[in-house]
Amino acid sequence: MRRTVYHHVRAKATLAVAAHSATANGTSVDRKLSGADGTNEWFESATLLVHAGTITDGSHAIKLQDSDNGTDWTDVAAKYLQGTLPTIAAADDDKVYEVGYTGNARYLRAVATVTGSPETGGIYGATILLGFPTVLPISRT
Repeated sequence: MRRTVYHHVRAKATLAVAAHSATANGTSVDRKLSGADGTNEWFESATLLVHAGTITDGSHAIKLQDSDNGTDWTDVAAKYLQGTLPTIAAADDDKVYEVGYTGNARYLRAVATVTGSPETGGIYGATILLGFPTVLPISRT
């Protein structure tokens, strides 16, 4: 099998690409996925990818949270982050931000905290990229 990103990385949405004008918790992303053959794939690495569209007003601070059980969430400590979590404002249209995660928690999610008094807010979304699976090739189901 040829070594490609397609065979080694899964992308899972956490914050839907939408107009955000209020604080929002992203969808939980499980780093342990069931493969098509019934095996469990554990992804050893994760990266938060934030993609900003048009930001009209407000300040949108993005943070990464982790959880061992998918219920109790905590902000990821700086020592487990590679790069800087972004705060997106009007000057940040059409930018992409990448922040690595080196912790061991099973579940991850992005959280957007909106400040100011935005009327329309901004269009952006966040995706968790899961990499270095224990089972290859990864399942696309």
